[in-house]
Amino acid sequence: MSGALKEVRTRIKSVQSTQQITKAMKMVSAAKLRRAQDAITQMRPYAHKLQEMLSNIVSSSEGDVSMDLAAERPAEKVLIIIVTSDRGLCGGYNSNLIKLAKQVIHDKYAEQFSKGNVQVLPIGKKAFEHFTKNNFKVVNQFWDMFTGLSFEKVQAAAKYAMDAFANKEFDAVELVFSEFKNAATQQFIAEPFLPVQKVSDTQSAKKADFIFEPDKEALIAELMPKILNTQLYKAVLDGNASEHGARMTAMDKASENANELLKSLKISYNRARQAAITTELTEIVSGAAALQG
Repeated sequence: MSGALKEVRTRIKSVQSTQQITKAMKMVSAAKLRRAQDAITQMRPYAHKLQEMLSNIVSSSEGDVSMDLAAERPAEKVLIIIVTSDRGLCGGYNSNLIKLAKQVIHDKYAEQFSKGNVQVLPIGKKAFEHFTKNNFKVVNQFWDMFTGLSFEKVQAAAKYAMDAFANKEFDAVELVFSEFKNAATQQFIAEPFLPVQKVSDTQSAKKADFIFEPDKEALIAELMPKILNTQLYKAVLDGNASEHGARMTAMDKASENANELLKSLKISYNRARQAAITTELTEIVSGAAALQG
């Protein structure tokens, strides 16, 4: 019986050690989440307004000026930009993003994929490892962006996509990322990045009539890349906050599960201990009776 007691005691120590790690990781993620949440909260209204302005400019200037980044053509070659994390232990965060990216490819671009005309630009180690391992065509120079995240790094990835689209290396660029709602909630989104989307019919009432100064073409050429850089940066900041929120929630659940497991193990330990004591008492009583006999 002592062997069983020792095994349960070892398991209790192991679970307690794991619980200490999960609690520490939760605290670290909570601290990182506060900074990441502040960054995306401040960025989001600015990015949304810029996106609205860009869509309005493209719609109102249709046919007036040449806009390579808004040119619509049959999507024969496609680039999928996917934003995941570098590290795991954040629940289903990465697997849900990868699943959504694959769903977009197979639902929307199945024909292009079968011809080998779909490439993936991963931002985050998890996406890079998955799509490389599964023999997708991968753009491999931007995946480590979260090591010292900065606007300049994101801008380089956006520039790659814009240049490739303008040079007709790709006819469509899709963006897959997680929009941060709160620590426990992320919304997984797939949306077009290029060509720049025009204002839809339902939004036509909001269509603005801009006055351009000094020159519409020069201004659009300058504005459009800057706004697209901002859109991708917002998606990356959203992903960064979502990752820390998902990890914090996952570690909190892991700590709770460890508590439940500890309760169960302590009950098992006490039962085994009581059984061992009962057995010893029985042996003592039996021995004493034999001696008296």
